[in-house]
Formats: sequence, C-alpha cells, structure tokens
Amino acid sequence: MLSILNSFCLKGLQGIPVKVEIDINNGLPGYDIVGLVGTAIKESKERVRSAIKNSMFQYPIVKITVNLAPANVKKEGPLYDLAIALGILSATGQVNLDNAKDYIILGELSLNGEVRKVNGVLPILISALEHNFKKVIIPYDNKNEASFIEGLDIYPVKNLKEAVAFINGELNIEKVLLNSFEELKQNKTYSYDFKYVKGQKMAKRALEIAAAGGHNLLMVGPPGSGKTMLAKCFPSILPDLTFDEALEITKIHSIAGVLDVNEGIITNRPFRSPHHTTTTVALTGGGRDAKPGEISLAHNGVLFLDELPEYSRHTIETLRQPLEDGVITVSRVENSVEYPANFTLIASMNPCPCGNFGSRDKECKCTPANIQKYLSKLSGPLMDRIDMHLEVDSVKYMDLKNEKLEEDSLTIKKRVDKARKIQLERFKNTSIFSNSKMTDNMVKKYCKLTETGDMMLQSAFENLNLSARAYNRILKVARTIADLENSEDILDEHIIEAISYRSLDKKYWN
Repeated sequence: MLSILNSFCLKGLQGIPVKVEIDINNGLPGYDIVGLVGTAIKESKERVRSAIKNSMFQYPIVKITVNLAPANVKKEGPLYDLAIALGILSATGQVNLDNAKDYIILGELSLNGEVRKVNGVLPILISALEHNFKKVIIPYDNKNEASFIEGLDIYPVKNLKEAVAFINGELNIEKVLLNSFEELKQNKTYSYDFKYVKGQKMAKRALEIAAAGGHNLLMVGPPGSGKTMLAKCFPSILPDLTFDEALEITKIHSIAGVLDVNEGIITNRPFRSPHHTTTTVALTGGGRDAKPGEISLAHNGVLFLDELPEYSRHTIETLRQPLEDGVITVSRVENSVEYPANFTLIASMNPCPCGNFGSRDKECKCTPANIQKYLSKLSGPLMDRIDMHLEVDSVKYMDLKNEKLEEDSLTIKKRVDKARKIQLERFKNTSIFSNSKMTDNMVKKYCKLTETGDMMLQSAFENLNLSARAYNRILKVARTIADLENSEDILDEHIIEAISYRSLDKKYWN
C-alpha cells in the first residue's frame, strides 16, 4: 500500500516542496530510503522504528520503501522523521491521512516517540505560504518561531501519539497564535552602553557616523585603550530592526541552529565576534551542508573582528566580496547556495606586535621590519573596503577617575535614527537604505562638493595616495556627516572630517 505526505527541504534560504512517499509490500523485511538523502535521513530508519514501537503502535515486518521526491534535490537533516512514521502508520491502516492530505509535516523523532525541534522552520513556513500551503504540523518546541507567520494554520505536536490522534480527529490541538513583533521588540535590552565608556570622544563620534551611514570601521590603538568595549557598545546605537529585517535574520539563525527557541525571533541586531583562530569555512559558510557562516549570521548587524592581523590572511581576504556585494555564495560539490551578508564590519587591531607604535604615552620596542611585517598582514584591497580608519589612544587617568556618566547610547541613537530617516527618504523606491551602499550614480547625484571642498579632496587624494574606491568612500562618509548635521549640502567641514578618517592609510600602510 502506498501513502504520500507533504514536507519541505531547504536550499539556502529557500524551501522546496518534498513528497514523502512510503510503499509497503509483502516479502522479505527491509527498509530502503531513496531520493538523494543525507546521512541523518538514512539513520531515520532506527529512530522511526523505535518511535513507532514505543508509542504503542504496530511496526510492520514487511518490505518498506521510502522515496523523497524530487529525487534530484539534495535533502539533509532529520526533519522528515515524523512524516515517514505517519506514512508507515497510514500504509498499515493505523492513521487516516485523508484528513492531512494538504498538511506540511515536519519533525524529528526521538526513540520514545517525542517530536523534537528541527532547524529551518521559519524559512520553510515562509516558502510554504509562497507555494499556497495553508496547514502545517510542527514540533512543539518550534511554535515560538512559527508564531510570527501570518496566513498559516500551524499545529504544534509534542509526540507521535499526539500527531496520530490529531490527524484521526481524536484530539483537538490549538493553532499557534500570532505573536506581536512590536511588543516583543519593546522588551529588548543591551548589555553595553556608551555612558560607561570614559573618554574616547573621537572614537564615539566615529562610531556614531558609522552607525548613521552603515560604514565599516577599523580602530587602531594600543592594548587596553577600549577598542573592544567601544565595539560592544556599537549595536546599542544602531536603528531598530524592522519586521522584514528580523525575519531575514531569524531565517539564517534558524537554518544554522543557533536560534533561541524561547524567543522565536531575533529582536536585536546581531553582534558576531568570532575568535581569530576561526576557519575560512566558519567565517564564510560551507561545510558538507553549505551552512551559513559568521558573516551571514551577522546579516543586518555587526561583525566584530578583534585583533584583525591575527586572523589568517586567507580568511580575512574572503571578506572582500561580501563587503562589496552584501551576499556570499557558498559553493560545494553537492550544493551551491547564496546567503545574504549585509553587515557592518567593526575591526580592531594593535599598530604593531607590542601594541605601542604611535602611542603618545608608551614606547614601542618593535623593529621597523617587525612593524611592517605585522601591518602587511592586511592587504590594500581589504583596507580600501573599510570606510573609516580611526586611531584610538590610551585613556587618561583623570577620565577613568571621573564618576560622571558620559552621553548614553539612547541619546546617540536618536541622532542616528534622524540621519537614517533622511537616507530612507533620499533612497525611497530603491533597494538602497544607507549612504554606505550608494551606487556611483548616487554618489555623483547626492555628494556634490563646494569648490573649496573639491580642492581639499583633490589634495588629500594626491598626498595620501588614495584609490578611486577610497575617494568614493570619503564622499559617502561626508554625506553621512552632513546628514547628522541635518545639512542638505556637504560643507567644507564635513569633507575635512571625512578625510581625517583616511589619514591612517598614509601613516601605517603607505
């Protein structure tokens, strides 16, 4: 007897409908599963058999064939366990699937019949809507994640017995209630606030500009100058997430398996800080299943790379393409997927191996050759893609002793939000949302300089030996500074400040 159920698989962030076909025939007992499946699916045989027996159902001693169609699409993960178990029970007359023909069924089974959570439920549900499915059975632990999708009847089940009773009409399960993202967003908090950062006014100003325009920033300074603390405070001044942004981030985190099941959705902009020993695959994504990496997990948020020269050069050079395009293509033998990677890069580094080169207080003990070798770990093309370079020196004792709180993140965020509103109005009806992503045509249109400003930029271009990309980035930063001042035109003082954030090119790398 043949039974057919609906499920889904994922390719990147896109869900693809999958038919779970179970055929039972008399003959020598056996269990075959076909359809270009991964190891986790092949191992479902033992999970399904034990779950059926331990749920007090009859497991048939016959020839069982499971096909996951389409057969040319790679399937990974244990999310088909529940569908396979229900198909076997249907083929043996223990459950009536007539009531569940139009359902999408997802869930991993434990040996005792419990339905465990699976990764990637949110992107699957969004794709199910696009394919005109209306009803879904999911694991109970995924219900918070599913509660933000409107237009689907979603039924959470705790175990195989519940699923069978529900499909047979013997048990009523309440649909997942729609949750309010706006209400949940009001409860978000940040662990770090700029009011606790002593001194470093220039650094705070640079971070405010970076937040207002979505600019990448590199901080160079000696150990203990507060670079890491400043970076950790940075998310607290970024604009609030929109619902669409939150869904996109949550989809990535759900696929990667790092989503908090209690929250169900990401409410704060991500802040990812991988250790400098991280591998290229961990940063960019990949592996056997082409999973998203750190740069995709930082999408719509912040990627913080502390001690930038300590990373493998090959690893950090992979940032070039996503910094330009906002996406990363992960290609493997069996899979090729594209993940969004539109993040703000905040990086920090010491100016030399001992950390004191250029310090006003401490003496550097490194040789010029050692300093050059250390700085040469960062290539010119990568430095070109970082909009702002900032020198951060040690904090004075009197600043640390002062008990008065500094300007708090909320006050800074209000200025950032005001500048972002100007940009949203400027770029309405386009796919651009911040100054850092302006195209060349937009730069020509919105970044016009005064005659004096143009002369100053020309002088900086020639004296600092800047590239065409650096020239464009100076204009974009100047546009953001003007927006923060609520100025329609880029004034001379705006271009001067923007140029000052590229002066380290000359000092350290040229």
